[in-house]
Amino acid sequence: MRPAHALLIWAGLALAVVVPLTFAATSEYLAWRDPVYIAAGFSGVIALCVALVQPLLAAGWLPGLRRLRGRRVHRFIGVVLVAAVVVHVAGLWITSPPDIEDALLLRSPTPFSVWGVVGMWALFAAALLAVLRRRLSPRVWRVGHTSLVSIVVLGGAIHAMLIEGTMEPISKAVLCGLAIVATAAATASPWLRAR
Repeated sequence: MRPAHALLIWAGLALAVVVPLTFAATSEYLAWRDPVYIAAGFSGVIALCVALVQPLLAAGWLPGLRRLRGRRVHRFIGVVLVAAVVVHVAGLWITSPPDIEDALLLRSPTPFSVWGVVGMWALFAAALLAVLRRRLSPRVWRVGHTSLVSIVVLGGAIHAMLIEGTMEPISKAVLCGLAIVATAAATASPWLRAR
């Protein structure tokens, strides 16, 4: 791959991640929030950004991080993603335990809570499959992991889109759309190659 093409890919990815983070960091919604709530919210934003990067790493589409190296980074970033979601939920639990209890028990009146919880449990299941990968057949692993991460990305994107908060609507929509497209493309890629 030519250096200019590689630079363009990395610049595009950086733009897709940095712009929503910057808007979130300068949001007027943060003016009266306490540090725990801000940390919880930013963990959610970071998780959404990571959801875009993960399928690109898994598919080996990022220059300099082809196949084996990209998959090692993918595993590490997967741990970061799980940690970000745990911090997001734990921080919100500290600031409002009844709301999180309702969300976790799927009795919250807000639809975004349901989508967030579905995405969270799918993420934990995908992480568990990753830990057990060597004990599973390649087909079971691939179908199980890609199915679960598809739910994670779709659930996370819908969760984010339904929330009116620190993220700016247009950059948030672009980030969510890119994460969904990247996940769908990475999921379909092995099947298309086999065909």
